[in-house]
Amino acid sequence: MAEAGERSRRVLRRQAVSELRARGRYGPRLREVLFALVLLVLLGSAGVVGLALAFRVYGPAVPAAVLAALVTGAVTVRLLRRPLARRRRGLYTPDELVELDVPGLALAVARMLRRDGWRVLPLPEQDRPRLAARDAQGRLLVVAFRPVAEPLPDEEPAWRRRARGHGPVVPDLRLVVHRGTFAERDVRWAARQGHVHLIDGARLARWAGGTPLHRLGDEAGVPGP
Repeated sequence: MAEAGERSRRVLRRQAVSELRARGRYGPRLREVLFALVLLVLLGSAGVVGLALAFRVYGPAVPAAVLAALVTGAVTVRLLRRPLARRRRGLYTPDELVELDVPGLALAVARMLRRDGWRVLPLPEQDRPRLAARDAQGRLLVVAFRPVAEPLPDEEPAWRRRARGHGPVVPDLRLVVHRGTFAERDVRWAARQGHVHLIDGARLARWAGGTPLHRLGDEAGVPGP
């Protein structure tokens, strides 16, 4: 009786494992990770042997310096991967983008522009949440955000401002950032303008993930320096 119950439990366990593997939730088999494990053991052994030889030849200073460098590198990588440090470097996950309000999204885009080499310019309060930035060639880029309380693109006059009392300055390039999908009329309007680039939700996620602005694609990518 006990033997039959044990056999039944083994059958149920195999069925459960098979279902988890079919869903991709059970994890890799040993033969799938065996090469990586062997390589890891070999590298670890080589490192220990190298430190031992260095200790015998040079004394404790060199192994201590190597270990200190490894620890410092590991701590640095861990700190850089923290969400706050990552976002300050202009890297956001799609979930983080969804949670941002318009001012938070403007801050994220400003960080992404700095990451790509643009110099973000201060704007008066009445011009926010828009952004303005210049690249190394002096080109002026203006960023608007949708949806916000502003007219539709084809109803809105060209953005311009006065610089130090001189004439109006017209941007060389313009971005319109939207976490959703642009309407067909917006796409047609941007195509007529020529210098306007639409950044929808998919392109914004790629940009926030580390893709440079000028590599987002022919339809949205800003020309690179």
